[in-house]
Amino acid sequence: MNKLKSYNFYNNNFNNKLHEECGVFGVYGHNEAAALTALGLHALQHRGQEAAGIVTFDGSKFLSEKHTGLVGDHFSKTSVIKRLSGRSCVGHNRYSTTGGTILRNIQPLYADLWGGGFAIAHNGNITNALSLRDELVKKGAIFQSTSDTETILQLVARSEAGRTIKRLVDALLQITGAWSLVMLTNKKLIGARDPFGIRPLVLGELDGAKILCSETCALDIIGAKFIREIEPGEIIVITDEGEESIKPFPSTYSRPCIFEYIYFSRPDSILDGKSVYDCRKSFGRKLAEEESIDADIVTPVPDSGVPAALGYSEYSKIPFELAIIRNHYVGRTFIQPTQSIRYSSVKLKHNPNKSSIKNKRVILVDDSIVRGTTSVKIVELMREAGASEIHLRIACPPIKFPDFYGIDTPETEQLLAANKNLEQMRKYIGADSLGFLSLDGLYKAMDYSEGRDNEKPQYTDHCFTGEYPTGLADYENEKIQGQLSLLADDEN
Repeated sequence: MNKLKSYNFYNNNFNNKLHEECGVFGVYGHNEAAALTALGLHALQHRGQEAAGIVTFDGSKFLSEKHTGLVGDHFSKTSVIKRLSGRSCVGHNRYSTTGGTILRNIQPLYADLWGGGFAIAHNGNITNALSLRDELVKKGAIFQSTSDTETILQLVARSEAGRTIKRLVDALLQITGAWSLVMLTNKKLIGARDPFGIRPLVLGELDGAKILCSETCALDIIGAKFIREIEPGEIIVITDEGEESIKPFPSTYSRPCIFEYIYFSRPDSILDGKSVYDCRKSFGRKLAEEESIDADIVTPVPDSGVPAALGYSEYSKIPFELAIIRNHYVGRTFIQPTQSIRYSSVKLKHNPNKSSIKNKRVILVDDSIVRGTTSVKIVELMREAGASEIHLRIACPPIKFPDFYGIDTPETEQLLAANKNLEQMRKYIGADSLGFLSLDGLYKAMDYSEGRDNEKPQYTDHCFTGEYPTGLADYENEKIQGQLSLLADDEN
């Protein structure tokens, strides 16, 4: 493979944070299915803020609402929910890693197939989607979007298997990558998770209705009971008769994405029996053990750095302070400063609490570093506020490789840790010292006492190691890479 590039059809934006692709939610058998789904998507808003959609089935027809923007901007309106009648539905929050944020790419995608309507919402990324798409188009398929999710829909439509579930299995056996899916037919709610379990999917229950969603926090907001996680490689079929579990894939080692624990999932969610909040505090404790330094205060880069900073403070016995205050009311579309206004754009989101910083030696804790641009600006803010020393500590290992499973990462050339050694990174950021949690430390913080077993890694940790659990057909094929570039140009 040549240089690894993580393609984003939207705009390959220059934010310094990673972005997850989306959140999914499904309900079967509740009179207020659409309202519950809107609430669930609101709880999953952190997984995608560019667009949201809901598709319901009212017993005779499928109904759809799709909008760009936040869930609350559209689905909090009673008139919208009333239009989405029915006892079963699926919903989706989008952050585009494949396909631009245009109406035809907003999920759930819907099509009238042989045997009835079929709606699908997808969290993840199909790593051979364009290779399959190329073959399907040659055979006469007509695509209506640039989303990799439509490849699954097309494969289901063209399968010669009999029942819908067999056609779905036929389709999923042809794809590689990461996927957690919720799908709706006129008789079924279906959930599916890729064989490695890279992306999360859980099952819950409310008033006898079954719920499928990306995280347990979405169950909490509607008062649903958590039942279990959908297993890696499992397809669950929910009907009036009950639940059926299908496992059509060869068994393999489960490898959920480690970044769900580091950054993506909400802190109040439970993944594989582990509290995300507790894991992040544990990362901070292990970081303090590995990268200790004398200082006056420990402070997080809010909000994602807060649990790790608390853990660092607890272990080091150095006082915790909220020395950076975050403005939560700045959206992605907020007006950008003109050249005449010489303030850094980071000040729109973060402002130093000067009374906590002046003349202090500060340990600044963040969850990760991608390009490093935000870290540079945060350190500058701390200097301007009077910090005497700034020691940056990162609660995960250095990110050296791009992602292909639904995380929007830049190309290798733009990943700070892929191009600079530790001292070079420190100088670039402007900190007095810089330290990362080690890979073994990350695993030990997750209760793996022996650290990372290189023979059988417990998580998908390729951003640190370059070890990808699946094939990357689209990114190894030069012809397909050219198509990716053309699509990116077309969508921007």
